[in-house]
Amino acid sequence: MITTCLIMAGGKGERFWPRSRVNLPKQFLNISGNKSMIQQTIDRLKIIIPVEQIFVITNELYAELIKAQIPDLPIENIIIEPIGRNTAPCVGLASIIIEEKFPESSMIVIPSDHIIKNEEEFIHIMKTAVEVSSSEERLVTLGITPTYPETGYGYVESSSETIQVNNSIVHKVNKFIEKPNEAKAKQYLEAGNYYWNSGIFVWKIEVIRKHIENLMPQMHDLLETMKLGFRHYNRDDVIRSEFSKMPDQSIDYGIMEKAHNIYVIPCMLGWDDVGSWTALDRINNQDDNGNVIKGNTLNIDTKRCIIESNGKLIATLGVEDLIIVETDDVTLICKKDKAQEIKSLIKELKLQKLEQYL
Repeated sequence: MITTCLIMAGGKGERFWPRSRVNLPKQFLNISGNKSMIQQTIDRLKIIIPVEQIFVITNELYAELIKAQIPDLPIENIIIEPIGRNTAPCVGLASIIIEEKFPESSMIVIPSDHIIKNEEEFIHIMKTAVEVSSSEERLVTLGITPTYPETGYGYVESSSETIQVNNSIVHKVNKFIEKPNEAKAKQYLEAGNYYWNSGIFVWKIEVIRKHIENLMPQMHDLLETMKLGFRHYNRDDVIRSEFSKMPDQSIDYGIMEKAHNIYVIPCMLGWDDVGSWTALDRINNQDDNGNVIKGNTLNIDTKRCIIESNGKLIATLGVEDLIIVETDDVTLICKKDKAQEIKSLIKELKLQKLEQYL
């Protein structure tokens, strides 16, 4: 069976502002290593999938960035969403386009902006996931074994029902759980059968299409209309006409929280979704005072800070638990416990019509 992959690359990365901007969001930045996050994602996948079988879905604003950063990706494998409609329509649209080119194939769905340090284990797990999904109409997800009570991730609860594939224990899923409070997150960590929802999925295209038909019939009808339209009209015109009618819904809510034949593969991949600036504490080395520092800085009595200079000297004295980021036109100073709220600054910039800083 042919394996294909859909990389989702339309996000704005707003919690990584001011480095992540509208015209150059997080997935196109070098956050860790010498390549951008999407380039690292592609390189990882090319170990098991030819680039001709890899597709990237994004919006018109980022199509040229993808062409520049991934020059060997076939242009026809770049799928353009005319408007943001969350991950369920994203997967639905991609499924009918990939199915045209690779009928009866398996489909990996993966974000473009995650860190995975243990690539050898990732390759093994992906091969296992494809095998698990190849029979009994199974939907498969990767569950990251939690190492601390994270409140910023969704969780997957596994059942005691298991199968063994490629020396990996694969669990039937009880349910998907929204982001918990700290008390619940601690309970999940102690229970041992809860995993972070990685947002990485594997299924046969015909299986996910059947689930869309049963659980999201409105979206199914629109996809069928688009498939018919592709035969008679310009594809881009059809997508522009019909995609805006799609429900604004995540694949988790629309399908995964309601489907029954779902399996989770527990794994430890050195994974991080790099959701905010504090992720740098997890994916980078810290100095003796717990700081993560990049660029031109001078630091005295500075502890547990994330500091990134774009050229100007950033000097700190007697500060703790801060995020300080300098770009050409913006300097961000933020308490680390407010990192998840950086979107409020984005909202305020829009209200004050300061779009040049977005």
